[in-house]
Amino acid sequence: MADVLESGRAGAGSVVGAGSVDWQKRCVALEMQLLRFRLQAGKIRELLAEKMQELELRVTESDQRAERAKKQIHVMEEKLKYANVQPSESENSVFRRYQDLTNQVQEKDAVIKRLEVQLEKQILVRAQEAKIIEEKAAKIKDWVTFKLREVSVARIHSLLPQYPAAGPFTHLIYKNITVPVYTTLKGKATQISSVPLHDDDSGSEDDSGSLASLRTSTLGPERKGSTPGSPRAVKRGESVYFTSIHFFCWHDSENGYLLKMGSQVKAWKRRWFILRNGEIFYYKSPSDVIRKPQGQMELNSSCRIARGEGAQTFQLITEKKTFFLTADSPNILEEWIRVLQNIFKVQASSPIAMETTTAKPTVRGWLTKVKHGHSKLVWCSLVSKVFYYYRNQDDKLPLGQLRMREAVVEEVDRSCDSDEDYEAGGRGFLSSHCTLVVHPREQSPTYLLIGTKQEKDTWLYHLTVAAGSSASFKVGTEYEQLVGNLLDVEGDPDSALWRSESLCFCKDGLRSPLTTLPSEALQTEALKLFKSCQLFINVLVESPSIDYHMSLAQNALQVCLTHPELQNEMYCQLIKQTNRRTPHNSSLTQCWQLLAVCVALFLPQQHFLWYLRQYLQRHADPSEVGKYAVYCQRSVERTLQNGEREAKPSRMEVLSILLRNPYHHSLPFSIPVHFMNITYQVVGFDGSTTVDEFLSTLTQRVGMRKPHLSGFALFTDDPSARDLEHCLQPSVKICDVISKWEQALKELHPGKYEGTRIVRLMYKSRLCFRAQAKGETERERLLLTYQVNDEVHQGHFPVNKELALEVAALMAQVGSGFGEERAPSCASCSSPQPKTQQILLQALGRFYPKHYKQDCSMDQLRHLSERLATKWSVLRGCSASECVRIYLTVARKWPLFGAKLFHAKVSGNGTRLKNYSSFPESHLLVTYSYQSVITFGGCRDDLMVVVSQTKEQGGGKKSVEKLVFALPKPKV
Repeated sequence: MADVLESGRAGAGSVVGAGSVDWQKRCVALEMQLLRFRLQAGKIRELLAEKMQELELRVTESDQRAERAKKQIHVMEEKLKYANVQPSESENSVFRRYQDLTNQVQEKDAVIKRLEVQLEKQILVRAQEAKIIEEKAAKIKDWVTFKLREVSVARIHSLLPQYPAAGPFTHLIYKNITVPVYTTLKGKATQISSVPLHDDDSGSEDDSGSLASLRTSTLGPERKGSTPGSPRAVKRGESVYFTSIHFFCWHDSENGYLLKMGSQVKAWKRRWFILRNGEIFYYKSPSDVIRKPQGQMELNSSCRIARGEGAQTFQLITEKKTFFLTADSPNILEEWIRVLQNIFKVQASSPIAMETTTAKPTVRGWLTKVKHGHSKLVWCSLVSKVFYYYRNQDDKLPLGQLRMREAVVEEVDRSCDSDEDYEAGGRGFLSSHCTLVVHPREQSPTYLLIGTKQEKDTWLYHLTVAAGSSASFKVGTEYEQLVGNLLDVEGDPDSALWRSESLCFCKDGLRSPLTTLPSEALQTEALKLFKSCQLFINVLVESPSIDYHMSLAQNALQVCLTHPELQNEMYCQLIKQTNRRTPHNSSLTQCWQLLAVCVALFLPQQHFLWYLRQYLQRHADPSEVGKYAVYCQRSVERTLQNGEREAKPSRMEVLSILLRNPYHHSLPFSIPVHFMNITYQVVGFDGSTTVDEFLSTLTQRVGMRKPHLSGFALFTDDPSARDLEHCLQPSVKICDVISKWEQALKELHPGKYEGTRIVRLMYKSRLCFRAQAKGETERERLLLTYQVNDEVHQGHFPVNKELALEVAALMAQVGSGFGEERAPSCASCSSPQPKTQQILLQALGRFYPKHYKQDCSMDQLRHLSERLATKWSVLRGCSASECVRIYLTVARKWPLFGAKLFHAKVSGNGTRLKNYSSFPESHLLVTYSYQSVITFGGCRDDLMVVVSQTKEQGGGKKSVEKLVFALPKPKV
C-alpha cells in the first residue's frame, strides 16, 4: 500500500509556475492604457466619421469640377479641329489645362490634411467640454430630482406605501445573489461591503503607492492635545453650535492618518487626511501637503457614512464614489465620524444616528415637518416610542428624532383657514392639509402637515398610543378603542368588553377595516383580506380543495408581508372570527388553523400583541380549539425569540397545519436530511427554527459534534436542477429556505413540479482543518470518507489506476450502499459468480473514477472487476472502521486534502495563471499563503483576490497583485 501511495504522490507532484512580477505589472499598465485608448478611439471615430462625410462631399464636388473641366477641354479640342488650328497649339493648351487641374487637386489634398489636423484638435477640445457638461448635468439632475420630489408629494400620499425592499423574495438565496467583500485587518477577515466592488470604487490617483502594513500601524506626527491620528478639532467639535437653519463654519483644518483602499488594486494605503473647507484631501505624508494631493473627497448633504463589520472600518459614500477607510483604533474612528457628521449637518444626538434600529416601524411615510417657522418635507418613521425623520426614504441616518413618551399629540383645528391664507404664505400648503402637533416634554412643539384624512387618522392614532396618553382610547376605530379599554382594565376575564359585538364573530362582510390604515388603497386591501379569510373558513377542507385553501392562505399572508400596515388588521380579523359563542364546528377549526399559520410569520404591533396573548390565554384548554390556542401561544414565544419570517408559508407548512393538529407534536414539521453514504435522518422543526437549532438536533441524533467543531454544514440543492449547492447560514430559518426554494422552482418551471418535488437537504463537510481530526467521531470519519471518494469518482482527486483500485476495494469493504457484502474469496476471483460479478460491477460504478472507465469495453470492465476482486479479497476480516481509517490515512497525505476545488477562468491581470488546464491532470501553477491575502470578494460579476508578496527573499519591498477569476455567482 505504501508503494502505491508513493507512486500516487509522485504522479501528483506540483510545479510552481514562474513568471516575472515586473513583466506582469507592465502588462497590467499596458492593458489599462489600452482600455483608455479604446474608449477615446470610439469617440474619435464618431467625430472622424462626421468630418469624413464633409470631406467626401468636398472631394465629390472637386471630382465634379474636374469632370466639367475635362468636358470643356474636349469641347475646346473639337472647336480647334473645326477651326483648322495647328495640332501643336491644341496640345499645348490641353497640357496647360492638365497642369492647372493637377495643381488644384494637390491644393485640395493639402486642404484635406489641414482639416484632419484641425479635426483632431477639435476632438480633444470637445472631449474636455463633454466632461465638464457631464459634471454640470449630474448636478442639475440631482437638483431637478429634489424639486420633483417636493412637487409630487401630493401624489405620493395617494399611493400605497413604498418600501426599500421589493417584497419578501428580493433576497432569494437562489437568485439575485450579492457577493460581499472582505479585507484582512489584524489577522481577521472583516467585511467592508455587502455588495461587489466596482473598479471605480474608492477611486484615486495613488494606486501606485506603497502597501500599508495591516498588522502594525505606526502613528504619524502628533499635535498637542489631540489623539494620534484623530481630527485635531474633535474637542472643538463638541461645542459646534447649530442654529435653527443649520449654518456653521470651521475655523481651521482637521487632519490625521487613515488607511484607504485603492481603486484598482484593492489594497490598503496609509494616507494623511486633511479636512478643509468642506472637502477632504489626502497625501502620502504630512510633509507632502504643499504638493498636489493624491485625491480629494467632496462632502455635502448627500454624503453618508456606513460602518463596516469591524470596529475600525467605515465607508464614506459620496455622490460619485465610495471610499473604504480604516482608523488606527475604535476611538479614532468615532472621533472622525463625529466630525464628519457635523459636516453633513446631521444631529447625532443618540447612538442611532449611525445605525438604524432593527425594530419594525409601526407607521411611516412622507410628511411636512414645521418647526420655528421653517418647513421641510421628510420621510418619517415611528419605531416603538421614538419618532424619526430622514431626508430620503432610503437614508440610514436620521436628521433627528422626537421622544414620544408622555408627549402631547393633538389635531390642530383649521376649519377657519382658507386656501388664500396658505397661498399668501408662499409655502404651497392648502387648507385641505391636516395638521398634527407633537409637543414632547420640555421641548418646543413640532407640527406635521399630512395630505389626506386617512393618513392623518393613522398618524394620530399611532402617535397617541406611543405617547401613552389616556386619550389613546378616544382615537382610532371602534375596534381599536375597545382593545384600548380592555387594556385599561388589564384584560379582566369577567369584563363585558370581551362580549362586545364589535369584537365577536361577524357572519357578513366588513363595511370598513377594523384598524386605522393610512390610505384608501390599504383600506380596500383590508376588506379583500377579510373576504379571503371568509373563503378559507367557510369552504370545508377536503382532499380536492386542499390546494385551494393553501393558495388562499399563501396569498393573504403574502399581502401582509408586503404591506406591514395590514398585519395588525389580519390579527384583528382572525381574532374576531374565532371569538364565537356557537359550539365547535369545522369553520371555527379552520379559522384557528389559519391563525396557527400566521403566528409563525409575524406578530402584531403595540398593544395588539398584548391583546393577542390575552385572547390565546382565555381559550387555552384541553378542547380541540383550545389545543390550537396552546400551539399558538408556543409559536408566539418562538417568534418573539427568533424574529419574524421573510417569506410566505411553504406548501409543506400549510398542509401540515391543515392535515393534523400541531398541538400533538412538539415540532410540527419534519424533513429528511441526506448524507453522502446514501442514508438520511428525519429531523423535526417548527416555524421559527433556525439552521443552527436544526443542526443541533441533527448532530445529537446521529452522534456528531457541533458544526463549528466538525466542519460540516447544511446544504440545499438548486431549484434549477443544475449541479449547484447552497450552503445555509446559521441564522436563516428552515421554513424560509423551503418557501423560497418552492417559489424559485415555481418561477423556473410553472406548474411542472407542483407538489411533486421538494427541497433536498444535505449534511456534508465544508471546512477541513487538521485540528478537527482530534476528537472526530466514527460517524464523521465515515461521512468524510464517502465525500472524499465522491471526489475520487468525479476525477477531482489525483489517483492513478492502481491506487484507484485500492481505494475502491476499501470502499467496497465498507459496504455502504450495497449492504454489508462479504469480500469475495480468492478462489472466486478468477471466475466470479454472476451475483458476485454484479456486486463487483456495482462497486466499480460507484467507487472507481469514471474518467478511467469511459472508453472501456466489456472485456476490460470484466478484467477490472477481477482485479478489484483480488484486492478486495485481501481485506477479508477488516471492519468498516478499519477500512475508513486506512482510507483517510492515505487521503490525508495529499497536500490539498480537504480543499474545495473550483473550475474557474482567469481574467484580468492574472498573467501567470493564463495557461491553466483542467484538474487533476495539471499541476499546481501558483500558491499563495493565507497570510498574503489582503482583500477578497466580489468585483463586478467575478471573484477578486488581492495578495501581497515580497519581491526579494531578504524581506524587500512588497508587491501587490490583483487576481480576478470568472465563476458563476453561486460558486463565487
